[in-house]
Amino acid sequence: METITSTVTSKDGTRIAYDTIGQGPPVILVAGAMCSRSFWSGPELAKLLARRFTVYNYDRRGRGESGDTLPYAVAREIEDIEALIDEAGGSAYLYGHSSGAALVLEAALRLGKKIKKLAMYEAPYNDDAQAQRAWKQYIKQLTEALAADRRGDAVALFMEFVGTPPDQIEAMRHSPAWPMFEAIAPTLAYDHSAILGADDSVPTERAANVTAPALVIYGGASFPFMSDTAQALGKAIPHAQVRTLEGQTHNVDSGVLAPVLMEFFL
Repeated sequence: METITSTVTSKDGTRIAYDTIGQGPPVILVAGAMCSRSFWSGPELAKLLARRFTVYNYDRRGRGESGDTLPYAVAREIEDIEALIDEAGGSAYLYGHSSGAALVLEAALRLGKKIKKLAMYEAPYNDDAQAQRAWKQYIKQLTEALAADRRGDAVALFMEFVGTPPDQIEAMRHSPAWPMFEAIAPTLAYDHSAILGADDSVPTERAANVTAPALVIYGGASFPFMSDTAQALGKAIPHAQVRTLEGQTHNVDSGVLAPVLMEFFL
C-alpha cells in the first residue's frame, strides 16, 4: 500500500507535514514527546490500520518537516489537528500515545463533533504527591535548560526523568540520532509545561466535558500509576471505556494495539 506525503496549512500559517496510507474513514495518529512522524510507532501502526482506514500520521509543530510559529500555545496544536480533520473531510477518529493522548483529550474538548471517537494510550498524568513534586522539579530544570539553549541537557533531563540509565543517556549523546533529539528539544516544553501542566494531575473536571466516545488504554506491564490514571480518566469521561493490554509496557506493540483500535473505531 502506498504512503502519500503531503502538507496542510494550519490556521496561523504553520505548515504541517503528514503521511496518509489506506482507504476508509480517517484516523489521525498523534505522537508523544520526542517523536516525529517517522520516529515512533506511527508508521507501523498506520500500515496495520490502513486495511480499514485512511490513516494520517503527521509531524507535530516544531518536529520533522513541520514548521513552528512562536509563541507556542496548546490551541495552535489543536488547530493543526483541526486542519488535518478538515483535509480529511470534516470529522475523524483520533488516537494519541503518551503526551499525544493528552493532546487528543484537549482536542476533543475544543473540536466537539469533528471528533468521532478518541483513543488514548497512557496519557502520563499522575496524581501521586511525590511524583508531582518530582514533576515540578523537572519542569523547573527543563525551563532553565531551554532558556539557556542547552538543548542536549533538556533531552537528557527528559530521559533521566523517565528512567533511562545514565550510561545509556551518555551513549545516546554520541549517537547519530542525538542531533535530531536536540532539534526538537523545545517541544518538550510544549508537551510537558503546556499540555500536561504544572503539576501533571489528572484533569478529571475537564475530562468530564468530553462528549465523544472514548477508549482509555494502558499496558498491564507498564508503570503502576498508568492504571490509576486510566481508571480516573475512564470514570471522568462520560462515554468512556477502559482497556488493559496485558503484558504491554509504555512502548506498546502496534500488533497488539491495532486490533483494539479497529474494534473501537468501527
